[in-house]
Amino acid sequence: MLSGMRKFLILMGGVVGACLLGGCDQLGIDTPEKVAQRKGAEAKAIGAACRHAMRAIEDCYLLNPKAEKSAVFEGWREMDEYMRENKIDGIAPVVPRAGVPLKSPVTAATQPEATSDEDAGVASESK
Repeated sequence: MLSGMRKFLILMGGVVGACLLGGCDQLGIDTPEKVAQRKGAEAKAIGAACRHAMRAIEDCYLLNPKAEKSAVFEGWREMDEYMRENKIDGIAPVVPRAGVPLKSPVTAATQPEATSDEDAGVASESK
């Protein structure tokens, strides 16, 4: 009789444990699979946003080092195809990301010519 009771308690413990684990979704506990899916989806969205912002894929990798590169590339490529099919122009980013130097939009052709110290002295004396 005692061994039958022990089997019953073990069985009931297993049933209660299964019920508790089945309710993890309702408790907000993420499984490793859900975490991996979410990170992949975020990386894909990052890639798509980078492409829409006219960033090169290499810049996207540099700006988002923790994102999964394969998912970033997949999102970038899908957005590239979508933008080409629908003839959508990208949008230049307005606010740079902190810590990343921007390429200057000023080219050598638009920069004023540098003057030497002697030329500067002559110009100031003649005024």
